[in-house]
Amino acid sequence: MDLLPEIPLFEMDEDEDEEDVRPVMYGGACTFAAHPVAPPAGPDPDAYVYMNFMKSHCCYDTIPTSSKLVIFDIKLQVKKAFFALVANGLRAAPLWDSKLQCFVGMLTITDFINILHRYYKSPLVQIYELEEHKIETWREIYLQYSVNRLISITPESSLFDAIYSLLKNKIHRLPVIDPASGNVLHILTHKRILKFLHIFGSMIPKPRFLQKRISEVAIGTFKEIATVQELASVYDALTIFVERRVSALPVVNEQGKVVALYSRFDVINLAAQKRYNNLNMTMRDAIASRACCVEGVLKCYPYETLETIIDRIAKAEVHRLVLVDKDNVVRGIVSLSDLLQALVLSPADTLQCES
Repeated sequence: MDLLPEIPLFEMDEDEDEEDVRPVMYGGACTFAAHPVAPPAGPDPDAYVYMNFMKSHCCYDTIPTSSKLVIFDIKLQVKKAFFALVANGLRAAPLWDSKLQCFVGMLTITDFINILHRYYKSPLVQIYELEEHKIETWREIYLQYSVNRLISITPESSLFDAIYSLLKNKIHRLPVIDPASGNVLHILTHKRILKFLHIFGSMIPKPRFLQKRISEVAIGTFKEIATVQELASVYDALTIFVERRVSALPVVNEQGKVVALYSRFDVINLAAQKRYNNLNMTMRDAIASRACCVEGVLKCYPYETLETIIDRIAKAEVHRLVLVDKDNVVRGIVSLSDLLQALVLSPADTLQCES
């Protein structure tokens, strides 16, 4: 496999345990970011607690003490790249252009989904484009329909700026690049930021609104929820991923009750199992054939408090909870994007976007 050697820098996969959070270095150059901390304003100063916390810490503070980073050259075959992601348990990798001598983008599971959705015809027809295309070939085709510039951030930038960039650009991975050397130091994610807050949040006063029920604060998506029937095909699920740009789909039965959760990461397991040439299989079969053990669907209920939901997401290290009623019918999705938007950006009146 024509891969660049692994660089022992920092962990980029948000599925693996990341316990080695770098201790906060008070008094260091990065501890208090250049972004000014907004003073409490309005009738409820609690609303600004998390916004100020994120403005007073920088991206460097979240970098783990040790892990790894995999980089792909754009000359690498797409198929080999996705197999390499699976082998390393990763969701994405920075792309290096040897001619330009710089990073030009990211290869993610979204690319894998788009390739499968674009070129799949039937179980009898091999997906030539996946088998033979190089990464640079796919990028040339994909960039005709999408602006795919590399969005990055510096280690000294505040976590507030990182959250703003993640949500504004509707991305899930933000490379932290050293401006001096041009090296990628870390891949920052929603999950990494929430975990940092969960670990070091005890240093700040606990806002009273955390005790409100999720139904009161209305944080999440509650209308036009993207779901997929368990008897639908995997290709149907890919279509929803592409058209709705969601990161996971509750799988429901005929009564609308949730029976599983199918995420983008599950799609790349098709590469691991070499089953991507049969996207006509039902969601029920795809879920049953998952290589990893999945312990049901992580759910939450309208009567549970915001604090309970944040703790559940942080401890389980997942991206979202499925909000259900007493009959186990899907009523909403509470995602990391929803939480970061409501807790950090909305108080600053900076950005309003959907998860």
